[in-house]
Amino acid sequence: MAGDTYSFGEYELDMARYQLRRAGEPVHVEPRALDLLHYLIEHRDRVVSKNELLDRIWGDRFVSEAALTTGLRTARLAIGDTMRQQRLIRTVHRRGYQFAAPVTVARSGQATGSRRGPGDRTGATAAGLSGADQQIVRFCRADDGTRIAYATVGSGPPLLKAANWMTHLDLEWTTPVWSHWLNGLARNRQLVRYDERGCGLSDWEVPSFSFDDWVDDLETVVEALGLDRFPLLGVSQGGAVAVAYAVRRPERVSRLILAGAYARGRQVRARNQAERDEAALDLDLARVGWAHQDPSFLGVFAAQFLPEGTPEELEEFTGFQRRTTSPANAVRFLEEFAKIDVSAIAHRVQCPTLILHSRDDVRVPLSQASELATLIPDSQLVLLDSRNHLLTAAEPAWAEFLSQIDTFLVA
Repeated sequence: MAGDTYSFGEYELDMARYQLRRAGEPVHVEPRALDLLHYLIEHRDRVVSKNELLDRIWGDRFVSEAALTTGLRTARLAIGDTMRQQRLIRTVHRRGYQFAAPVTVARSGQATGSRRGPGDRTGATAAGLSGADQQIVRFCRADDGTRIAYATVGSGPPLLKAANWMTHLDLEWTTPVWSHWLNGLARNRQLVRYDERGCGLSDWEVPSFSFDDWVDDLETVVEALGLDRFPLLGVSQGGAVAVAYAVRRPERVSRLILAGAYARGRQVRARNQAERDEAALDLDLARVGWAHQDPSFLGVFAAQFLPEGTPEELEEFTGFQRRTTSPANAVRFLEEFAKIDVSAIAHRVQCPTLILHSRDDVRVPLSQASELATLIPDSQLVLLDSRNHLLTAAEPAWAEFLSQIDTFLVA
């Protein structure tokens, strides 16, 4: 029932709060995956077919079986299960799926506030938002005519996320690469984000493709939304874009959050010939790997972002790469990333700044976070216990990441 709490192993699924917990601590999970988990647990006495899950969880909205596969993968990851182990969610060949673990049910009384059951797609919940069908996607045009897609989701004070590569405003909701980011960041606020020129729903064929264009595109989105003053989040190379914009428009950026960010790209920060050669080789490999969509290269590339990712997460990441941009644009992005340099202007950031970085980040070394913290006057550096460049929903660092942001924005 809607208000029941289901306990299995060290997990609790509390439907009164619409929350999954592990050992008493909240586990952030995409709402559709939570609905899938709830439905399978409710009907654990039988095998549930794919068609039934698609009908009850997505309702009248047409989606492919790929959406169901992604949702089940996300649910499994959230409860420590995998396709290979299937200790909790079992695949029954040609029939469907069944929740296989013992479950204890605690009944609850009538609760207050918003409630959702399987198939209910509207409204916000305490645990997050219902996903892509809740966001509003619009388009604006940069000065050179490039069409930029931007989206808003959630309600409350705004948080603007500067674009970074490998995003897609629509597909992000159904991939474990980004779905938990969107739901976590949109809790109790309006999350604004956009796709960079060259990827996602924005134009892929563009007249110009430079760092200054990226900063201009951020400003274009701000103007289209009519935002006055707001906190700004920059992830990975989006951090440098956010720094540049905060310097350009100090009257608009109230607070700055940098996650996995850097001031100088790999070519710029190379200290000797060996590091310059290594940076050049990295680009050469990228040109060949992306041009031919070489699976071995894309797998290695994915592992740089998610070294602690499961095989399923790495497979999803690789597939997501292919759908977000063209091979030619992927190379253009990587070439521009290597040349980024905001080290000469970072000291001009005037707002309080929170720098979050995985302690053992494989893609962007910790030295880059330390450099940003040294350059930006009113900044604080928080190190997270992870090796991942993009944090996953299941790792403890993710909850810490969200907690740090929440505390910083209300301080």
